[in-house]
Amino acid sequence: MSSSPAPSAALLQPPPAGLWVTTWLSQPRYAVYLDAAAGDPEHALALYEWNAQLSATVFRDLAHLEVALRNAYDRALSGRWPEPPHWTGAGDRVFAPLYRTRSGRRIDINERVRAALSQALTVAGGPAAPPGKVVAELMFGFWRYLSSAAHEKALWVPCLYRAFPAGTDRERHVDSRVRRLHQLRNRIAHHEPLLRTNLAARLDDLFELASLLDPNFGTYLRATTNAPDLIVSRP
Repeated sequence: MSSSPAPSAALLQPPPAGLWVTTWLSQPRYAVYLDAAAGDPEHALALYEWNAQLSATVFRDLAHLEVALRNAYDRALSGRWPEPPHWTGAGDRVFAPLYRTRSGRRIDINERVRAALSQALTVAGGPAAPPGKVVAELMFGFWRYLSSAAHEKALWVPCLYRAFPAGTDRERHVDSRVRRLHQLRNRIAHHEPLLRTNLAARLDDLFELASLLDPNFGTYLRATTNAPDLIVSRP
């Protein structure tokens, strides 16, 4: 006896918003959307779906930017510390101890950077791993902090500035934008609501930074993203 085929998704109708939504999302998470929807469950669910679709789209754009940024920084760092060994295998030299006083304590702010690089090297296969594989294992947070004020003399001035056009200001044009985009990425990665995020401004950050890395790349992102259309389609 053959079973009936499952109905096409196009023929299915979603069930009304009910207790199952609270069970799915949890009361605290669902409450954010209910508040934005003035207590209307159907509107709240539509907002949650919109948020999920927009998050996926913006995450795609951020992923493209991350790849471009890490490759640009890799080229700049490779020019400063040519192999052998490649800079990914010379963390103690590239990210030498750099001490700052934080909350009354003297700490090495490069300790975490070296640890992240060491972990990436291990995951990629150890000291013999191809540099490109190590670079691919490094998270956005690693690249984000390379443009910070603490690294201006050690990294920005000798090499990272080369990743951008002449006259690019480290703080205004690069670090402030990367910082905001990193915060946005973390919100999306943790499935947080974007309801109160100035998404138009964050897209401007993304497109402007992409254009600094390469004007054609910036144009590509602007031409291929669906984020602006999704922003204006908010339920």
